Amino acid sequence: MRHRIAVSLPTFAATCAVLLSAASARAQSAGPAVFGELIEVRVVNVEVVVTDKQGNRVPDLKTGDFRLKVDGKVVPIEYFTEVRGGQAIAVASTDAEGSAATSSPVPGLAGLAPGSDVGTSYLVFIDDYFSIAAQRDKVIRSFKDNLSRLGPQDRMAIVAFDGKSVDMLSTWSSSANALSRAFDQALVRRAHGLERVAELRSFETSRRQVTGFFGDRETRLNTRLEIDELQYAEGLASQVERSVSAAVTTLRGFASPPGRKVMLLLSGGWPYAPADYAINDPNRPVSERDVPEGEKLFSPLSDTANLLGYTIYPVDVPGLESSVTDASQEGPAPSTSALNLRENQLHDSLDFIARQTGGTPLLNGNSLHALEKATSDTRSFYWLGFTPNRQGDDIRHRIKVEAVRSGLTVRFRDSFKDLSKSTEVSLMVESALFFGNPPGSESMPVQVGAIKPAAKREISVPLTLAIPVDAITMLPIDGKYKAQLELRAAAVDEKGNRSDVPVTPLVVTTVKAPQAGGFLRYDTTIKLRKIRQKLVLSIFDPASGRLLAAQVEITPPK
Repeated sequence: MRHRIAVSLPTFAATCAVLLSAASARAQSAGPAVFGELIEVRVVNVEVVVTDKQGNRVPDLKTGDFRLKVDGKVVPIEYFTEVRGGQAIAVASTDAEGSAATSSPVPGLAGLAPGSDVGTSYLVFIDDYFSIAAQRDKVIRSFKDNLSRLGPQDRMAIVAFDGKSVDMLSTWSSSANALSRAFDQALVRRAHGLERVAELRSFETSRRQVTGFFGDRETRLNTRLEIDELQYAEGLASQVERSVSAAVTTLRGFASPPGRKVMLLLSGGWPYAPADYAINDPNRPVSERDVPEGEKLFSPLSDTANLLGYTIYPVDVPGLESSVTDASQEGPAPSTSALNLRENQLHDSLDFIARQTGGTPLLNGNSLHALEKATSDTRSFYWLGFTPNRQGDDIRHRIKVEAVRSGLTVRFRDSFKDLSKSTEVSLMVESALFFGNPPGSESMPVQVGAIKPAAKREISVPLTLAIPVDAITMLPIDGKYKAQLELRAAAVDEKGNRSDVPVTPLVVTTVKAPQAGGFLRYDTTIKLRKIRQKLVLSIFDPASGRLLAAQVEITPPK
């Protein structure tokens, strides 16, 4: 569940920074680095799978056999490589019509000799938050048993998410033994899927009581969500958002591996539309849509994957719901029709993610062959690349690839989002709430003052930031020195609930020219919910593109 952070900006602090000595600033508690580098994508790569009417892969196509469109307009294919059976194929000097080819090998493959192995980087994301252990473990064991299918240049990294933090079980590795040990660690982790089942059972019990009191007919005629329905749907949507954010964080933490990039997303069951999942009645249309669903829920994941060049293969951990029995799950079993509606909801989300990123959803029994099918599917494809006209305007641009020859079917990612620097930084701040401390950022000393009660269930947290002068751009303006910065603050509480990431413009001003190696003091106060939290703070300088970061633990007074 999201909560707000209120940032108080005293006039003095917002307009005038006090110079600190380097020694004084370093005496403050310095937070660890929590961000990687800003991700700047100059070339958009599109992996294209081409099949004939029988479903067989089609080899030996040239640049001229494809038509690439962005927002409906044809754009030149600047980079082109065929990968066949895991090996790079030499780029022909002419296209299908005999014209001279103008495209170059995809960046990153230019140095490979024809016939060289093109490795694939498989990033495995294990959702422990929604998964039931017995179902999850079957899928994990199938991965472990199929590690021999990885090619000589392939590599794999494994992470798991428990609803609060993303834990890295293995960094990139080509060692079957090391990866096997990581999967063994995954098998003994606690899965929280039965908690999600208990929440659904409790909600269903409450609904039956309401229906019994008011009558089924009156409930069906209601096009607005009842209070209990709204509460359950909002809570479920928040849980899905949390899981999607964790997957986004994982992608960003593993942004630049070599070769083709694939995420194997082991989902424990994310409904496409939490409100419809709660109602579970096709005969009851609901006009009120206060609960996020569909593209709003899942596009942050597909957008990030497309930005970084990842293809996602979602894995349906629950498999066929009707085949699952668990003695610990008390209460009446749902009807077959209700079961199918909810199962379709889980499949719809995986289908959306796969379709948006050019992958294939591995549903039902295919989940037990996920690694086998993914490695087979990623061995042969075409790599098309183009340089977009970047505007940094946060607008999504549609991609379409057409086969010039008739009778061919193509599969590809369908869009990319032109992220602004501001959005990019906000995503990095939010990612830091879940994921470790990747190197590459500059730390910023921060000191927490005396925490005091504020409004009901809120606390007031005074903060002093020491901003390194060398990390920001101070310009002489009207006889003073000024820097225009952006302050961001984000928090995640001990229950895993996250805040929004407000962006606060910050102008720091000094009368004298700041000395190299010095610090600027900035005082502010934020209001948080009265619960133990991890707080992430950042200062971004748009002029230089540099980012300062700190994180602190906040414990409310008793």
